[in-house]
Amino acid sequence: MPKFLSKRWHGQHMVWTFALLGALTIVLFLYEWVLGVAALLASGLVLYFSWKAESAFRHDLNAYLGTITHRVKKSAGDVISELPIGMILYNEEKEIEWHNPFVAKLAKKDSVIGDSLEDVLPSWKPGKEKEKEETYEVEQDGQVYKIWHRAEERLLYIRDVTDYVRLVQKHDEEKIAIGIVLMDNLDEVTQGMDDQTRSIMLARVTGEITEWAHRYGVYLRRTASDRFLILMNQKALRELEQNRFDILDEVRDLTMEYKLPLTVSVGIASGIEELEELGRVAQTSLDMSLGRGGDQVTVKAGQRISFYGGRTNAVEKRTRVRARVISHALRDLIKESDKIIIMGHRFPDMDSIGAAIGLLKAVQISNKEGYIVLEGINPSIEKLMAMIEEDEKLNRWFITPAQAMQITTQRTLAVVLDTHRASMVAEPKLFNLTHRVMVVDHHRRSEEFFHDAVLVYMEPYASSTCELVTELLQYFNEKMSLDALEATVLLAGIVVDTKQFSLRTGSRTFEAASFLRRNGADPTLIQKMLKEDLQAYIEKAEIMRHTEMMYDHIALAVGEQNHKYSQLMIAQVADTLLNMTGVFASFVICERPDGLTGISARSLGAMNVQIVMERMGGGGHLTNAATQLELTPREAAAKLKQILQEIEEEEGLFE
Repeated sequence: MPKFLSKRWHGQHMVWTFALLGALTIVLFLYEWVLGVAALLASGLVLYFSWKAESAFRHDLNAYLGTITHRVKKSAGDVISELPIGMILYNEEKEIEWHNPFVAKLAKKDSVIGDSLEDVLPSWKPGKEKEKEETYEVEQDGQVYKIWHRAEERLLYIRDVTDYVRLVQKHDEEKIAIGIVLMDNLDEVTQGMDDQTRSIMLARVTGEITEWAHRYGVYLRRTASDRFLILMNQKALRELEQNRFDILDEVRDLTMEYKLPLTVSVGIASGIEELEELGRVAQTSLDMSLGRGGDQVTVKAGQRISFYGGRTNAVEKRTRVRARVISHALRDLIKESDKIIIMGHRFPDMDSIGAAIGLLKAVQISNKEGYIVLEGINPSIEKLMAMIEEDEKLNRWFITPAQAMQITTQRTLAVVLDTHRASMVAEPKLFNLTHRVMVVDHHRRSEEFFHDAVLVYMEPYASSTCELVTELLQYFNEKMSLDALEATVLLAGIVVDTKQFSLRTGSRTFEAASFLRRNGADPTLIQKMLKEDLQAYIEKAEIMRHTEMMYDHIALAVGEQNHKYSQLMIAQVADTLLNMTGVFASFVICERPDGLTGISARSLGAMNVQIVMERMGGGGHLTNAATQLELTPREAAAKLKQILQEIEEEEGLFE
């Protein structure tokens, strides 16, 4: 027991002793005054010595507490001086009033008292000091510091977290990424080649891919004649993205001497811990690259998805095997369904309506109940819809979205045409009632997609959805025959999307058109459907009058403020501008009747307008794309110019 505690315990017992002596003295005075006097003297002596003892106790206690305080202050000072954490007190003028030695080491000076915070921590940019405590991470002189800022006390705590940050960076860089490389048009390129020429070409391409993998530290393993598996870490993946996957251009340039250059597509997945899931996402990424036309790379890193390449048109498949397989699968799906709901995108165009009518024919031949959902009428199909209304046999199968919701069951097959985005169809809520979905589309695949569709027929090389549906009809039934109006509408969809067979037209496009002509398609009737009035022509000329040229070969036209134009007119102006001398690409921006700003983009192939529109929230093809924005036309034009500048700085606008 400490000395001062033992004395304190003794003093407490003395109080009881004095009380007993006092009581005894009083008793003795009552019986014998001599003994009372003696007892009083004895009590005085005891009181004196007790007071001395108490004084000594208090002196020892104060001395002990003083020693403890000194030791605590000394220890606190040593701790503050030796702590691996910096401390700064500053005044209202942001000048340092006090700091510990850690800050002096950080500033490489003996003292920074009186210096401004900006001089000592130039990389730190404090907030508005509204929060009681804010945390920042800054880098200075190659070191990383974490700063805790307590604005109320004007106090900073600084900690060196360089080792932790470097460890986290190393961990992130070493995370694995899986990719699949595919020669996406090998069959088309090598068709007609002899074995020797084919082997030489494959050896050259394989050598180029192998050298590329070695250059970036990527593990490459061939899994088939046209397929490779690649493994890499995040550091290598970042380098590949910075160089925008130059293997695409290298392989294309290497095989440019052939009639049709070979292209490769790549799908890469990263940011996922489970290897099985990583491999599945890599295959999905490859499917997305192929669905967008090939000759490009899709990188899925966590929630981020990036596209690279895609500067060439999709190669037309010479074989119709896939069309035959899809047609037979569609026939089986229709037979297994109680009814079929056919939907295109909202405000459908000629291609969407034509494909829907063609597919309705397949449903009727199968003796099933089918309906076409119509939401809003695009001005471009007003003449067509007037003809359909006169045809009672066809018109009765058009229903509204509300009617479609009432008749849909779990066994209903929903066929989505001319789009693969659920948000763009006539009635997205329909997919809550049935999960039996088929997609037929000719657009390049985007991030939004029906991943659980039971059947998908997406061919970006095709001119139109009407071309794809026409091919499906040819294999659907040997006795397939179309009415004149049905064949005409299908042909009209092809004519509109190919701009009178001048764009995105392949041999299979003409074969589909030939089949439709044999079934009674009337070109004269198509011309009547597509006629425009004089006032519309004058409005288009007014939009074109405000055209400006950018980058020497890009035409940009912006419609008048507060003047509304139909989407058809916006697209027609973009097509017309593309016919002007020296114009490689055209963009037309106008306000639509629904209040949104529509942008139509067109190209002759030297520029990928799909990439531009995707960055603005839209999509489409390499030569034909569009988007809608909740901005004014002037704001949309400013945003478009900024994106064009970014693409020009990254990889160039033209090939």
